[in-house]
Amino acid sequence: MAEVVLYDYWRSTASWRVRIGLHLAGIAFESRAVDLLHGDQRAAAHLARSPQGLVPVLDIDGIRLTQSLAMLDYLEATGRIALTPADPAQAARARAVALGIACDIHPVCNLRVVAHAAALSGRDETKAEWMRAFIRPGLEAIEAMLDAQGPFAMGDTLTLADLCIVPQLYNAARWGVQTNDLPRLTRVAAHCATLDAFQKAEARAPQTT
Repeated sequence: MAEVVLYDYWRSTASWRVRIGLHLAGIAFESRAVDLLHGDQRAAAHLARSPQGLVPVLDIDGIRLTQSLAMLDYLEATGRIALTPADPAQAARARAVALGIACDIHPVCNLRVVAHAAALSGRDETKAEWMRAFIRPGLEAIEAMLDAQGPFAMGDTLTLADLCIVPQLYNAARWGVQTNDLPRLTRVAAHCATLDAFQKAEARAPQTT
């Protein structure tokens, strides 16, 4: 059994960021599914791991971590990955992109939020309408925050921003949000798709028997 355990859900964009980071670091890990659609995140066993009832949760080095950006910070602080540009201005810009996705777009498009919105409206169609209403404007803003030249979000160097962008674009496509007219984001996604760590971390539905 792997010493590192990631409690995640295959479509969770937050979990996806951490999977990319672990693969970049070359860390072998065991993935344990927390099925958000079945409500596993509200079970007592998971709440003991994550009081917020969220994924991912990472067991590593004898400690337990929650919140995806904190996990990636830990991997960098312990020398496993390097996602922060040396230039302070570039580092701040990369962090702003990551936070723009993780703290602005992601929370309002969380499964429990959109389910509550649909329940209040009494219309299941509200889910897709809600997602599109928040994801597209959010990504338009992110597009304007990226370097004009690539291949990555901040130019030549892979940063935390790229790890946040790729899963969010998957979520956009899932909900029918057009992004192919956003050239900088499209460029980032296309280049990252060629990298082994991103390929290994891609969202894949669990196999059923």
